[in-house]
Amino acid sequence: MEQQFNALDARIAQALEGGGAERIAAQHKKGKLTARERIHLLLDEGSFQEIGQLVTHRSTNFGLDKQKFLGDGVVTGFGTIDGRLVYVFSQDFTVLGGSLAEAHAQKICRIMDLAMQNGAPVIGLNDSGGARIQEGVVSLGGYADIFYRNVRASGVIPQISAILGPCAGGAVYSPALTDFVLMAEGTSYMFVTGPNVVKTVTHEEVSSEDLGGAMTHASKSGVAHFTAANEIEAIRQLRQLVGYIPSNCEEEPPALPYTPGDELRPELDTIIPENPNQPYDIRQVMNAVIDPDSSMEVHAEYARNMVIGFARVGGRTVGCVANQPAVLAGVLDIDASTKAARFVRFCDAFNIPLLVFVDVPGFLPGTDQEWRGIINHGAKLLYAFSEATVPRITVITRKAYGGAYDVMNSKHIGCDMNYAWPSAEIAVMGAKGAAEIIFKSEIAKADDPAAMWQEKEAQYKEQFANPYEAAARGYVDEVIRPSQTRMKVMAALEMLRNKVDKLPRKKHGNIPL
Repeated sequence: MEQQFNALDARIAQALEGGGAERIAAQHKKGKLTARERIHLLLDEGSFQEIGQLVTHRSTNFGLDKQKFLGDGVVTGFGTIDGRLVYVFSQDFTVLGGSLAEAHAQKICRIMDLAMQNGAPVIGLNDSGGARIQEGVVSLGGYADIFYRNVRASGVIPQISAILGPCAGGAVYSPALTDFVLMAEGTSYMFVTGPNVVKTVTHEEVSSEDLGGAMTHASKSGVAHFTAANEIEAIRQLRQLVGYIPSNCEEEPPALPYTPGDELRPELDTIIPENPNQPYDIRQVMNAVIDPDSSMEVHAEYARNMVIGFARVGGRTVGCVANQPAVLAGVLDIDASTKAARFVRFCDAFNIPLLVFVDVPGFLPGTDQEWRGIINHGAKLLYAFSEATVPRITVITRKAYGGAYDVMNSKHIGCDMNYAWPSAEIAVMGAKGAAEIIFKSEIAKADDPAAMWQEKEAQYKEQFANPYEAAARGYVDEVIRPSQTRMKVMAALEMLRNKVDKLPRKKHGNIPL
């Protein structure tokens, strides 16, 4: 028996070596951790249980029969983060460049199946050269098997992807199908076709970093929701993110203990500038309403005229969506609408209440927006809010103009509680433009058109550019002092805690993609 134990120990030791000391050293030289080091940092100490450690590929083509490594380039298993079950796979670049083929894919699929059956998140640590060319179509089939499970798991269990190395070709679609993508700066990239192919086809010269690096996808494409300066920071962010979300669609998000105190925030009473055209940072409003130091912004560098992210109110997770007056006056455009819509749908899928802050002058005008489909993209946000059945609270701080008022979680599309500050202007459009249209003939006939325009603008503002007309019709539940906002939001969330709202029976809706 001792001999058998020794043989087992030798195999385990071989598996733990990955691609060997030389390749591990090369990995470290690039500023990258190994697959097992990443798992060690991600999961609670001593909680990792590996599955499929001794799996090998079965291919003999192109000399692969002489290149067999235990584990076949991916470490898979389960463990805990802050005591909560998660499943994880970590691709090992030291083994055949982390390339994916039949056995590699089967290991990942096995983890995803277990996660679905047991209702726990899946975290993928991606570091792969792509499909294993030597195994041909089998590799492509392996990717498709994973994609299929990504879609089936969507909205059932949280799926999170960390890109910690190359991710190219078909490999990018699995992360794109997951809920959140995190990239490490300087060491990771994502693209469908690499710089060489781009040069051949379009004659563009571009580096891997510019084409598909972390900052490119964080600020330009919106593919990456988070970036980190290094892998250690990336893994810290992964652990933080898991702390906000439930394990599956049947559970509530984890709550932290909270002792109520003085919930008034006097600083909010002076935060809105006297000049309605002067910007301010909506994050200051959000931070005063949520629990101190509880926010985790999502998509911070992308479509910055919209702010989204997780936070806690009274110890409980909320999803925050807010127009940002400090960027493009907080207008809704294509990118902002898509960014917010996706986040709203995630929160709704996983029972996370929505807290919305509104200061929006409308949709961004112009040929670029119209020709690129602002109608469809704006409708995505409208659809997402209308579909959401979680508790939904809106706070209108200043402008709420036109169709954008409707879209930003208004009472008309299912908002549960709608609060407005006295500074709120709820109207079809701004007073200046409205006066020009309504009183066009009177202004034209006046001895002093500019003075008449100004007079009519003031008249319109007094009558419509306030929250009281909407409140009189019940579209606003309460006009409150800004300092009361946190107190009101906490009370509303507690009141809505057992909210039940069911959608009509159907297979699924047809969101305007």
